[in-house]
Parts: sequence; C-alpha cells; structure tokens
Amino acid sequence: MEPLEAVTESIEQVPCGVFLLTSTFENHRSGVLTRWVQRCSVKPHMITIALPKGLPVEPLIRDSRAFALCQIGADDILLRRKFAIIPDRNDDPFVTISTFNAPSGSPIVERAMSYLDCELVSHIEFDSEYRLYVGLVKHAALLNRSTPAIYYGPNGLSA
Repeated sequence: MEPLEAVTESIEQVPCGVFLLTSTFENHRSGVLTRWVQRCSVKPHMITIALPKGLPVEPLIRDSRAFALCQIGADDILLRRKFAIIPDRNDDPFVTISTFNAPSGSPIVERAMSYLDCELVSHIEFDSEYRLYVGLVKHAALLNRSTPAIYYGPNGLSA
C-alpha cells in the first residue's frame, strides 16, 4: 500500500458522531450536519467543530457569537436526509421540524438525543477548505434516549 493511501485509510477509521449544528441571527436560522466535533477542554467545557468554508450557517455563527449542536440518533433517518443537502442562505430548514430555542437563540431539534448550546470563543482559518470553531458550552440537556449515530468514512458530511 502506498504511504498516502495508508494515511487516508487510517484517518477514515477515526470514529465521528453525527451532529446537527445550528445557529440564528436576526430572524435567519440555518443548520448543517457535521461529524467533526471534538471536546477540547473540560474546565471549562469547550468543543471544537470543523466546518467547510462558505456554508450559510457560518455568518450566523460569527454574527450571533453562538451555535448549538444537536446529537442525532443512529435511527434518525429524517434529520440525516433533511440536512444532507445544505440549505440556501434565505431558506429556513426548520419550518417542518419541531424545535425550541436554546438560551443563545439557536434552534434545538426536539427529536435530538441531546444538545450543547455554545458561545463562540474563536474561529481559526487554516490553509484548507475548512474553518475550526471553538465553543464554550453554556447550556446542555439530554432530550431523548437513543443509540448515537457513529460514522467511519472519507468525509464529515455524507450520511
């Protein structure tokens, strides 16, 4: 096996959870599936998220200085299908889904397993097609018991 192929295959074995990242600002709401989420601090509780550049949710995160992560269950095909396609900037992808607002204002999907409501601490530009967002967890709740969706594979967005 070629060295690059070995690196690719090895990285694809790193497990990823399936989350719906949401944010809102001035009556605009958006969400996107993400699998690249990692805890980066326990005291205080902080997480990192890698997002492809140019997603409609990015300006909402930066302007509101907040986002939420809704953990998706392995059996929740509806949310994975609905958010597999990135919404247009002016579309509200939550119109047909039951939601409530986290303290930050970010939409929380009622059918999610849990959520983390975060204050944006930083976002980091890389010489790649992704940005890294760091969030301080301000609120969290367990909503529904289920088996978490876990994914192994070549990218962080395909369901």
